[in-house]
Amino acid sequence: MTDVKPRIKVPKTAKKGEIVEIKTLVSHVMESGQRKDAQGNPIPRKIINRFTCEYNGKPVCEMVLHPAISANPYISFFLKVEESGTLAMAWHDDDGSVYKAESKIDVTA
Repeated sequence: MTDVKPRIKVPKTAKKGEIVEIKTLVSHVMESGQRKDAQGNPIPRKIINRFTCEYNGKPVCEMVLHPAISANPYISFFLKVEESGTLAMAWHDDDGSVYKAESKIDVTA
């Protein structure tokens, strides 16, 4: 799939110790493998099966996704930030593709 596009919404700045909300949405059809095409052949399963997020190289969120997840999955979670850094997110597809996005947070005292 060539048109997979991860989008993330992360606050640009935060105060030390603040809890911030991280929002992600990835454009993906999430084919469950249970539907059939016009000729009656099964459409192969193709879903994002795992999401990971690291902050400054340390894991902060990991999810295993299943076929029941809707197309264009939206993920939201909270993170307590103690220092400035980079969020690195990755969406892992059934076919081995990995879609990545990064965003920085500037933490002030």
